[in-house]
Amino acid sequence: MSCGESRFVRACRMLPTDATPVWFMRQAGRYMPEYRALRQRHSILEICKSPKLAAEVTITAAEKLQVDAAIIFADLLLPLEVMGVGFHFAGGEGPIIEQPIRSAEQIARLREGDAGELGYVAEAVALVAKHFGTRLPVIGFCGAPFTLASYMIEGGGSRHYLHTKRMMYGQPAAWQALMRKIVKICAAYAAQQARAGAAALQVFDSWAGCLAPDDYREYVLPYVTDLIGALQTEKVPVIYFGTDTATLLSAMRETGADVIGVDWRIPLNEAWAALGHGCAIQGNLDPAVLLADWKTIQKRAQEVLDRAAGRPGHIFNLGHGILPETPVENVKALAQFVREYSAKPAASLEARL
Repeated sequence: MSCGESRFVRACRMLPTDATPVWFMRQAGRYMPEYRALRQRHSILEICKSPKLAAEVTITAAEKLQVDAAIIFADLLLPLEVMGVGFHFAGGEGPIIEQPIRSAEQIARLREGDAGELGYVAEAVALVAKHFGTRLPVIGFCGAPFTLASYMIEGGGSRHYLHTKRMMYGQPAAWQALMRKIVKICAAYAAQQARAGAAALQVFDSWAGCLAPDDYREYVLPYVTDLIGALQTEKVPVIYFGTDTATLLSAMRETGADVIGVDWRIPLNEAWAALGHGCAIQGNLDPAVLLADWKTIQKRAQEVLDRAAGRPGHIFNLGHGILPETPVENVKALAQFVREYSAKPAASLEARL
């Protein structure tokens, strides 16, 4: 069996599967003792830039959790470095952009970027793909243009995205130039991962939910559509994920992504209906549920699966990444429960709806 016939890739293509595939965003992270031990010796960027270490982190998590896909360990902001935008990680605060980009002049000076400088990620993908062979597909990823632009403009995390929106509204030519440059580097970067063996690619638009639907359509949709279209030429499924995007789903569907990832703020069946059931869907358990007792976790996971109603094209995931405080055993038990519950006869599932 090739990875193209795996449970995960078949679901991305909306083909029938023997059970609902499951993987988790940030499945390799601080909640795992193996990762914490490695972080005592290496920074995040050191791990990302060492193909051997990044592959080790990726493989360890996927094997420990027994999930249906392994997402490569990397950081969303890596393409910024090759554009000439420096950043570092501040303890407990996440990434900090050293010189935020807030003028047309700064945007004009940004390097076009050579994705070859990010080849260490593709090397890690190749190592993971070689390790798993046809047993488990590898997911590559990149950031979406809006989310990366927001990091560059805000200088880090933001609550209101005021600087970003000020540029969108007040400097439309500069905004367009920035978005085009991001699309170009991300398309080349993610394509490298596909060519190295990634069986699917995910585009993370973590901050798009801050936008009104009309603003999303005008300032974001054309660029993310270009990016997704470029990635689909690699002949692998593309997942487009955003948070707090319940009001944006119909527009997100217009990107042509094979799979739309949704968070927990909208019931999964309502989200899929908003997408017209015309693509696969990924999600959407609240990550905080994994901090609860097992009875609650099982109940909430079952609700997500029941809302999918066994329809081909559902990939079980959280609505965002695994939280650092999450017990590993809860994640392992959840992956096993999803497989066992969804593998039950369709008639049994329908009886629960």
